[in-house]
Formats: sequence, structure tokens, C-alpha cells
Amino acid sequence: RALLAPMVAALAEDPWFEPPLRVQREGGRLGAVLYEHPALTLTGTLVAPSDTAPARLIVPGRLSVVRYQRGSGRLLLWRAEPAGPDFCAARAAPIVPVGAVGLRDGLVRRIDGRSHAQAIEGATGDLVILTATIAAEAAPFARDYDRASGRLARVAALDHAASRAQLLLGYLRAARRAEATPAFDAASRSRAYFLRWAAMREWLALDAQSALPRLRALADDPNDEVRAAARATLPQVEAALACR
Repeated sequence: RALLAPMVAALAEDPWFEPPLRVQREGGRLGAVLYEHPALTLTGTLVAPSDTAPARLIVPGRLSVVRYQRGSGRLLLWRAEPAGPDFCAARAAPIVPVGAVGLRDGLVRRIDGRSHAQAIEGATGDLVILTATIAAEAAPFARDYDRASGRLARVAALDHAASRAQLLLGYLRAARRAEATPAFDAASRSRAYFLRWAAMREWLALDAQSALPRLRALADDPNDEVRAAARATLPQVEAALACR
């Protein structure tokens, strides 16, 4: 209330007042970021009732605490397998339904978004939702599942630093910055498995000879996809270097 009261008062005096909040509209949802910190983000969302069931189910990858300030209908729940360091999208198990919870005014729920998805059904009026999203202990990425089949449709990295590093390594390789090999080596040891292989791929394109020892190490990587890619690439690189 202390955060919003001044803005509500200003809006009452001036209907053209624009609160200094980041706002997003998507379909029947209107959301605003009320507070943002590296450790926690607080958002407010107004959700209009809909007769159309969402075709996709999102496993957002983060822990959250949700208060349904105004709620009606039901919250349908699904569970997906945890996405650990050895997660393989090609072999991902389908998401499965695990029940439902009735929504009511004032309901507070803790959501483990690392392994759960949800969808609202049967709302009789607008829902007002406050969500505190916690950054700590997040999954490596968010996942998008097809509701009808339960199959994994898309994966998006949540580690923005790793995504930026991937982009910068591409620039270093394109600029032929051979002196940057320590950066490629460090990235090939990242906790983010997708960055480990992206770094190795760029490093091989820049200087295959210096990248070879790390490529051999990645042939025993804990992630199936990285390990398979390294083992498939290793004989090709060794053969190419032997011909020089």
C-alpha cells in the first residue's frame, strides 16, 4: 500500500497521470512491475476471464509466492521433470496434470516454477494477482509445453549473463581475436551447459589447435548433449589438424 498509494492518489487527481511502472499487455493480461531488485521482482497482474484454454503451458523456471487479491475459478496444475545439468530437450518427458486448486480472494500460494505449470479456468470476473518472483535457485531455463500432447515445445535460457557471453564470444571469433582464448576456456567451463558447447564451437572456429584439449575434456561432460557433440566433433578436428 505504501508503494501504490501515492500513485493511486495522483491518478485520482489526474486521469492522464502515468505511473512510473513498466507495463506489459498480452491478450487478456495487463501486468506491471511494482518493484525490481536482483534478488526479487514484485509484479501486479490483472487477468480478464477467458473461455479459451491456453494452448501452451509455461514452466517459468523460478520460485514465486502468489497472492490472489481477487480470485475465482480454478487453478489447474501440471508437473514437469526437473531440469538439471544433464537435461536433454530431445528426451524430455511430457508434462503431466497433477490436479487443481480453487481460487478465492486472498489465497496465497508458493509456486515452484522450476517444475510446475498452471492455467486458470472458470474465472467469473477479473483476477487481481500479486506475484513475488525469487531469483535464487532458479532453473537454467524456462520451458514451453504443448498442452494437448504434453510435449516440450521450446526452451529459453534464464541465465542472461550466459546468453550475453555467448553473443560476445561470437563477436570475438568473428574479429579473429586469438588472444581471447582464456575467455573461451572460461566459458567452456560454465555451469550453463549450452554456453559450454557454444564456447567450444566458437573456439574451434577461431583456433582449433588451442581448443583441442578442452574439446577432449568435453567428451566426458556431464550433459548428454554436450558430451555427444564433443565426441562427434573430436575425430573430425583431430583429422583436420593432422593434415596440416
